Amino acid sequence: MKSVLFAAAALCAAAPMRAAQPYRARVEKWRRGYEKSLLAPDGWLSVAGLFWLHDGDNRFGSGPLNDIVLPAGPRQAGVFEFRSGKTTVKLDRGVSATLGGKTVRSAPLFPDDPKSRLKLGRLTLYVHQSGSRYAIRLKDPESPMRRRFQGLRWFPIDPKWRVTARYVAYPRPKTVEVQNVMGDVSASLVPGYAEFSLSGKTCRLEPELEDDGSFEFVFRDLTSGRQTYASARFLDTPAAKGGTIVLDFNEAYNPPCAYNHFTTCPLPTPGNRLPVAIRAGEKTYRKPS
Repeated sequence: MKSVLFAAAALCAAAPMRAAQPYRARVEKWRRGYEKSLLAPDGWLSVAGLFWLHDGDNRFGSGPLNDIVLPAGPRQAGVFEFRSGKTTVKLDRGVSATLGGKTVRSAPLFPDDPKSRLKLGRLTLYVHQSGSRYAIRLKDPESPMRRRFQGLRWFPIDPKWRVTARYVAYPRPKTVEVQNVMGDVSASLVPGYAEFSLSGKTCRLEPELEDDGSFEFVFRDLTSGRQTYASARFLDTPAAKGGTIVLDFNEAYNPPCAYNHFTTCPLPTPGNRLPVAIRAGEKTYRKPS
């Protein structure tokens, strides 16, 4: 009889483990995919420079006397002419570069537009807007950050951090001012809020509405600055359907500024700072010595 009871107990204990295996495999696959995107030749690890533009001509090239000094390419490549918030690239004679796959001599560049990325050899340069300021962002697949990357660190996967929250949509998305790590402020659309319970406390998070209609939650919790990146963490979800939304904190990740100081990540609004410790998702990144 005892052996039968022990066998039954073992089967009951094994059932939840078997049920959790596909979930763990899915989260592990997501984590591998996220890390692969960071390591891509044009991923966040390739960002190798952020050069603030001043009015007039901003000369760029690999020579040390340029306003924007590049790690490779011609010593004098050309100028980024910046006036009243508008940028035009003008290349020096004999310098070859492409924009959208086509060779250019001079062209307007629009902030953070994938079609306005200048390719100069292995380098990519484009205009980035941070609040009311503008800069040239540089991507280099040979960046030291990408070459020395040692992988991310994660908390163990635990299904308890996958939360089904009540979602309340606002009558219309509201505009909020969001500060980034550089101190610049920009406007974001907030479509509603998610409300849930963790560690016996009621929590509320507002997502920012992305261009494709998906949600990005920027938050801070009691692990911030200890086990996770101090400034913020991100969690991406599809848009809410109906009155619920799933928040899987096992897929929470640190923003690019956790390991790359050439990025301009948003900070959480005061309402997105949670009074609980969410020990899930990505841990603090340890930079190579």
